[in-house]
Amino acid sequence: MGDVTDPRRQVPRTDALLADPRLSTATARLGRRVVKSAVAAAQQAVRDGVIAADAAADLAVASLPSASTSLRRVLNATGVVLHTNLGRAPLSAAAVHALEVAAGYVDVEFDVESGARSRRGRGTLDALAAAVPDAQDVHVVNNGAAALVLVATALAAGREIVVSRGELIEIGDGFRLPDLLVSTGARLVEVGTTNRTTQADYRNAITADTAFVLKVHPSNFVVTGFASTVDVAELRPLGVPIVVDIGSGLLARDPLLPDEPNAADVLRAGAELVIASCDKLLGGPQGGMLLGNADLVQRLRRHPLARALRVDKLTLAALEATLRGPATPTAAAVHADSAELRRRADHVAEELHVGGVPAEVVASTGVVGGGGAPGVSLPGWGVALPVHYATLLRRGDPCLVTRVEHDRCIVDLRCVPPEADADVIKAVLTA
Repeated sequence: MGDVTDPRRQVPRTDALLADPRLSTATARLGRRVVKSAVAAAQQAVRDGVIAADAAADLAVASLPSASTSLRRVLNATGVVLHTNLGRAPLSAAAVHALEVAAGYVDVEFDVESGARSRRGRGTLDALAAAVPDAQDVHVVNNGAAALVLVATALAAGREIVVSRGELIEIGDGFRLPDLLVSTGARLVEVGTTNRTTQADYRNAITADTAFVLKVHPSNFVVTGFASTVDVAELRPLGVPIVVDIGSGLLARDPLLPDEPNAADVLRAGAELVIASCDKLLGGPQGGMLLGNADLVQRLRRHPLARALRVDKLTLAALEATLRGPATPTAAAVHADSAELRRRADHVAEELHVGGVPAEVVASTGVVGGGGAPGVSLPGWGVALPVHYATLLRRGDPCLVTRVEHDRCIVDLRCVPPEADADVIKAVLTA
């Protein structure tokens, strides 16, 4: 006879484990494959003698992921408002609700009154047009770089784009603007130098083959000292279309960011087209806005490439809610009151002291980040912890991403919603 104490004989059957109410509920939420994988791992633990047979269901439940996506919720305590590695702009509650509405069947391209096809995303485009009344027409594609590629392809393939050498930037992860533009079939005509470009440089470069002059906001660095650029208004008399990539998605002037270009002012200065991102200072989902001359926007909308770059119903829903809804988390973080940040930091530090964690309230300077408002400092407050907490907090639940500065872990509360302060305290105390 076989050994009845052999743990392999004690392994619970798969169907018996899947019948556990906790696992059957999880199957509806996560899918059968995920739950069955957790069950198989628990059964293996029983075979290996690691756990008793009656603990298999508990282990399977404990090992299940909290969501069906591998993405983890992160509390951004870096002080960088638009942190590209953390997904840039967090969506507003209004935008999140709009995503829930758009998750099912919606009238994204359907007129319920007539029963006929309608303009795709009409509500979103109307909201964007209302937000930028200086634009004759508007269009949205799936990101800022895509917007620039569409403009270059539709307007300049086989022709020339005149651009300052000081604006041929790298946009992140090794992607360089010149490479992006040349890939469309356009030819670049570089003018000026890295630090100085004049109107005459542009004027002397314009020929019958010039498709447009491109202005690019160097949104992730600042050139100071012996430097000069040419404003849009100075380029207007040159007689060719002016396309301006303002980058950060600021639609109107913000007194806190006086040097950050905004769509309204740039259009009034004479730009035919403005390109901007939706997921930066606008505080919306990833997308690229095209704003300006009605004839040019219509050419872009009807170009075959526009179909490949179009946004989906979720982006349209979240963007419309961002444009029509209340102030975004991005706006709240950028404009956070320093005194309120100090009050919150005092409270967090006090709670950590009670829990036996050495914590000190410190001045903490935030930044816009994400290619927006370079050189602008956002004074605030945070909590300094021993440096080893930086790793522990990243690996915790919730994941708390901080900043290491002067060999200390800085928990900057600027981008942490006030209602999440309790989560910050819990994360530190349990680290």
